[in-house]
Amino acid sequence: MPFAKTGGLADVAGALPKALKENGEDVSLVLPLYGQIDRKFLGRQIIDNLEVEWLGGYRARIWHSDAPGAPTFLIDAPEYFQRNSIYGFRDDHERFAFFCRASLALFKRLGAPPDVVHLNDWPGGFAAVELRVRRASDPFYSRTRTVFSIHNLAYQGAFDPNELPRLGFGTQDRRDPFMMGNVASALKAGLISSDALSTVSRRYSLEIQTPEHGHGLEWILRARRERLIGITNGVDYDVWNPATDKYLPAHYHADDLAGKRLCKLDLLRAFSLPENLERPIIASVSRLTSQKGFDLIKEAAGSMLETGATFIALGSGAKDYEDFLQALRNHAPHRVGVYIGFNEPLAHRIEAGADIFLMPSQYEPCGLNQMYSTRYGTVPVVRATGGLDDTVQDFDRVTGNGNGFKFERYAAGPMLEKIHEALYCYREPEVWRRIQSNGMRVDNSWTAAAQKYMSLYRAVMNM
Repeated sequence: MPFAKTGGLADVAGALPKALKENGEDVSLVLPLYGQIDRKFLGRQIIDNLEVEWLGGYRARIWHSDAPGAPTFLIDAPEYFQRNSIYGFRDDHERFAFFCRASLALFKRLGAPPDVVHLNDWPGGFAAVELRVRRASDPFYSRTRTVFSIHNLAYQGAFDPNELPRLGFGTQDRRDPFMMGNVASALKAGLISSDALSTVSRRYSLEIQTPEHGHGLEWILRARRERLIGITNGVDYDVWNPATDKYLPAHYHADDLAGKRLCKLDLLRAFSLPENLERPIIASVSRLTSQKGFDLIKEAAGSMLETGATFIALGSGAKDYEDFLQALRNHAPHRVGVYIGFNEPLAHRIEAGADIFLMPSQYEPCGLNQMYSTRYGTVPVVRATGGLDDTVQDFDRVTGNGNGFKFERYAAGPMLEKIHEALYCYREPEVWRRIQSNGMRVDNSWTAAAQKYMSLYRAVMNM
């Protein structure tokens, strides 16, 4: 269960520790106490004066939660984390440098040193440098190893390098890992300083070693490719399962899809659209960014509606895409449904009620919605990049194999071709049922991914 969420990392942070715990591992999650976290999940305050070596001294409070998943420690520092969003502030580098320093202080207060500290994306880069330096001088951390996971290489945590001394990274061994031209990059620091690197799909692990997807860091990833592994994210089937999903008006499974038809009716009613159950619904649940392919959707929207399909979108992001979706809804109010914002229950209802899920990403480290979709019998149309390429198999009418449709070249034309191919199959119920069944029977649970992470942790501990 994600305590707070802006993207797929929250799903991973909620599901992976839970899966590791179910496999008998001693695992804990450490998070900032964000303002968005529902206080009913806080549990109890266990430390009211954690001393943190930070800008002359800081005392933080620590809460401990046993909410579903792994034991979770939440670092309470209101001036840094009681804000109206998780990211997007000019002092983000200071906020997460503090979080890393406070986490290391917490480990010492708890008693036993961790065997492995698993860090995620650029906010973890500060801790990677600290642990590498401390390992040489502090016996408490002498055997602690680090794994650094890349969820999206495009976000690099860049800031003014003149800030480094103030944040405790003034000496050469602490400063150098951050330097990237004339800026400091917390992501680069994590890539350089961690014992092992992982990313969230096999194909993305290869893509980020190229100039096209490496965002200026491909040289580091090529140099450290022996320490880099791609492990595709899993799906938490306690949350995403059409047979048990608490947000659905009816349940169904691979052997009985009757409930999906009721979910489609519910979805049409939710958006005040005509209750025509034979007309296909193409859906999108996404951040509204160019990365997610919304320039292609914008270009192809008219042609997509000319197919006779209904289009439903949920998301928020760039204002021009939000405005475009609203304008499309105004232009075709009986064929388009739009929800600007994030709504978890509605996201589940869309996954269940739609027929086709559209995800034409320019790049996609892993992606989760395409895996949710296949589980819900909603056929994905995706671009063959990153985790989308790893988890969606193009349907082959000859063999009957495949769980979706994917195109290679990033352009509206190839995307429309695959939408037309999907709609052609939709009009043949037996063929469509085969594609749905293929997808619903794929095991994308966290069980296999957790086993791979456990193997990685053990390998790192033996370094």
